[in-house]
Amino acid sequence: MNLHEGVRWSCLLVLAFAAAMIVVGASAVAADGPSDEEIQKITEALPEKATVKPAKPRRLLIFCRTEGFRHSSIPYGAAALELMGEKTGAWESLISDDMAMFEPDRLKEFDAVVFNNTVSLKFENPEHRQALIDFIEGGGGMVGIHGGADNFKNWPEGAAMMGAVFSGHPWGICPTKIDDPGHPLVRVFEGKGFWIRDEMYRFGGPYSREKLRVLLSMDAEKGDPNNKGREDRDNPVAWIQQVGKGRTFYCSLGHQHQIFWNPTLLQFYLDGVQYALGDLKADATPSANLNPQPKPALPPEKEK
Repeated sequence: MNLHEGVRWSCLLVLAFAAAMIVVGASAVAADGPSDEEIQKITEALPEKATVKPAKPRRLLIFCRTEGFRHSSIPYGAAALELMGEKTGAWESLISDDMAMFEPDRLKEFDAVVFNNTVSLKFENPEHRQALIDFIEGGGGMVGIHGGADNFKNWPEGAAMMGAVFSGHPWGICPTKIDDPGHPLVRVFEGKGFWIRDEMYRFGGPYSREKLRVLLSMDAEKGDPNNKGREDRDNPVAWIQQVGKGRTFYCSLGHQHQIFWNPTLLQFYLDGVQYALGDLKADATPSANLNPQPKPALPPEKEK
């Protein structure tokens, strides 16, 4: 191993250790972060370059606080996003679980904030709530990973910006269709639906295709015949939304550790983050307003 490689791996080990220390409420707890082997898997699966060149240097806040259930995949998502920004040059990252990041003067230092498997965030401070609203509506970006939609249950404006609220996870496998095969954010799937094993969410709250551009959703006809999820059988997996001058991107995939060394999904997350940052341009017209409606790309009949 040469000197450069040694320094590189030392940095990765420090990252893995730092990402393993997460604050839950006011108490710091140790958690298992990625092993050396898993860091290598993440690194090897990362996209080689940014999908589009950033319009300017970008700063990404990777927020990892949880005030409820703590996903063990939090440090995996944080490591993947930080290493992705470093490798592609698409952004510079700051990983934090400190609510002080939502002080108006701190938040304006960033171009987008990622809610990385955050759960049960209350945002009790009215100043923090208004700062996040102003940040997004003023042109900032919001990204939600998996538990990022399990927040703001007593803050309707926050839930509306994310796009939906978690209401259960009745599935462990998802036949996933591409709702909008021609959309630039799903280009990585090459117009093909797929099956994925993860903790799949059902959504409620403000969810509506009248407001969101749904990119991926569960194919209810191929799923569990005893559990179709929502009454309307519309079970989204990923979407985007225009909020004022800002943009949100959400994907429910991210409970299992291996999601963060899946090359296809890492490319999808790269594209989603670059959209939220404002660099990757994409139409966010709500799905219900599209005319004609796109023909979804369905997954295979059986899991591969």
